Amino acid sequence: MKKPQLHFSLSEPLQPHIFLILLAAGIINAIGITLFLAPVQLYDSAISGTSMLLWQITPPQFSFSFFLIVLNVPLFLFGLKKQGVTFTVYSVWAVVVYSVASHVFQNVLPIDLTHGSPFAGEDLLLCAVFGGLISGIGSGLCIRFGGAIDGMEILAVIFAHQLGLTVGTFIMIYNIALYLIIGCIFQSWILPMYSILTYCVAVKAIDFITEGLDRAKSAMIVTSRPEDISNSLSEAFGTGITHIDARGFYSGQESTIVYFVVNRFQITRLKRIVTSIDKNAFITITEVSDVLGRSVKKSH
Repeated sequence: MKKPQLHFSLSEPLQPHIFLILLAAGIINAIGITLFLAPVQLYDSAISGTSMLLWQITPPQFSFSFFLIVLNVPLFLFGLKKQGVTFTVYSVWAVVVYSVASHVFQNVLPIDLTHGSPFAGEDLLLCAVFGGLISGIGSGLCIRFGGAIDGMEILAVIFAHQLGLTVGTFIMIYNIALYLIIGCIFQSWILPMYSILTYCVAVKAIDFITEGLDRAKSAMIVTSRPEDISNSLSEAFGTGITHIDARGFYSGQESTIVYFVVNRFQITRLKRIVTSIDKNAFITITEVSDVLGRSVKKSH
């Protein structure tokens, strides 16, 4: 009987310019880890942090770069079917760059790492903040352009739902366990606590890179004057508007919800326009994590 064969196809074409961006992302990540965190024994999160711990407690022949490859690449290959070939190729490339760049910074370039960070010395606060910031920028670039630089995200995507957890909660639990283990091994909680600070800074940096400073906001406006409000908003902002039919639960009165997407700098103006037309309008503003497609604008 002939064995069935698995065929994997690219979910989308590989793009050469993305490999260059991921090259930069891997190098940036290596700068944050090897030039700020590792010299003062602070720890990154997830698989990167685990690699740092294993590097420090194993014989010298096992390097940080070695553990990055050994731990990350199998995880990306494990998630190949779920995440797709394109994502896996980009991610493995980013991890390889990160690993090679870390080796170069630590063992090839004439950089003295024996007395702390070459930029921040032994100042744990500066190393934690700037290490987290720089590594977060590298990780954020990788995520923004279709890859990942840490295999823990793959485990989280695959197993979090089965455990009744969100992806973020799964990763957070792993990191808490990692920092507790580090504290127990070295009988000190100072470095793990600074490492938590590093993790928090890195998460904010990743959010900034992947979502940007000017995050979109969605406005839902319940009003009895949808046409007047929509015309004024269209004139003011020049973007598309959606009407949703609605009915009040208690009053039973028919109304219309005006759905509109703005940036945070436009919220005050939007409120002023709406309340000037309908003082009884009910307005909710919520954050939008991403916006895809183009809204239809009014033709003149």
